[in-house]
Amino acid sequence: LMADEATLFIETEHPIDFTVADATAIAKGATLQLNDPLTAIAPTATSAMVAGIAAAEKIASDGVTKLAVYRGGIFRMTASGTITAGDPVGLVIGSNRVVSNVGSLTLSGSRVLGTSFESATNGQTFYVELRPNVAYVAV
Repeated sequence: LMADEATLFIETEHPIDFTVADATAIAKGATLQLNDPLTAIAPTATSAMVAGIAAAEKIASDGVTKLAVYRGGIFRMTASGTITAGDPVGLVIGSNRVVSNVGSLTLSGSRVLGTSFESATNGQTFYVELRPNVAYVAV
C-alpha cells in the first residue's frame, strides 16, 4: 500500500479507462493528474489538472496501458494543511494528500479534485466528494 491512499467510501459513478505508461507503477487509491490525450500520470504540480483516483493497482512494466480511474464518488482522503468543510480541494505534488484551493490562486481548467465534506487539519483523514471541475477562487 502507498501512504495516504484515497479509500472509496461510496461509489457514485463507475471508473473509466485512462491511458497510462507501461513502465509506470500506480497504486490503487492514487490521485492522478490529467495529461493529453485522456492519459493519467502522477501529479507534477500542486493544483495540477485532475484525472481522478486510481480504481486499481498498475504494476510497472506489466504490458498494461489502460487503468480504471474514478471521476466521481465519496472518498476518505488525507489533508495537506488546513481544510474547511465545503472547500474545493486539489492535488499535491509528491504526495497523495489533498490541499484546500481556497484563496491560493485563481484556478482555470479542471484543477479542483472535489469538495471537502468535513474540516480537517494536516495529516487528518476526511471525506471528499470526488468531482473534478473548474472553480474560480478569489485571491
